[in-house]
Amino acid sequence: MTYRIRTDVTLERPLDLVFDFFSNAGNLEAITPPELRFEIRTPLPIAMAVGTRIEYRLHLYGVPFHWRTCITAWEPGRRFVDEQESGPFALWIHEHGFEAIGPTTTRIRDEVRYALPLEPLGRIAHPLVRAKLDRIFRYREERVRALLAP
Repeated sequence: MTYRIRTDVTLERPLDLVFDFFSNAGNLEAITPPELRFEIRTPLPIAMAVGTRIEYRLHLYGVPFHWRTCITAWEPGRRFVDEQESGPFALWIHEHGFEAIGPTTTRIRDEVRYALPLEPLGRIAHPLVRAKLDRIFRYREERVRALLAP
């Protein structure tokens, strides 16, 4: 079973500044909840382009795991997509979209399609996983607003 998360955030910041922030992989740690102990294992800085692979290490409920994603779409100023190559999900495709609403206003849209491993156990665990993902995206929005505040 495939699930979706969609978020839509509007910031009073220009598109180029917002896109630059999100396209810098080094900023991921700053917008990830601290309890995940998120760590980028790929040496920084990372040149973003189609085919770029990024290795991470996280902890979930105290259990460490590795995650590798690949950038599968890269359209500067408009969108990029990262897809899990290895990690905790059976499927993870995250599209980051950016749109200038005005000269100093940007809309950020995220859409994640994901599936859990070990069906039908994954389906049973989904409410817990979804609650954690919703928490992560709420935290992310709060941090982005704080870090990019005028």
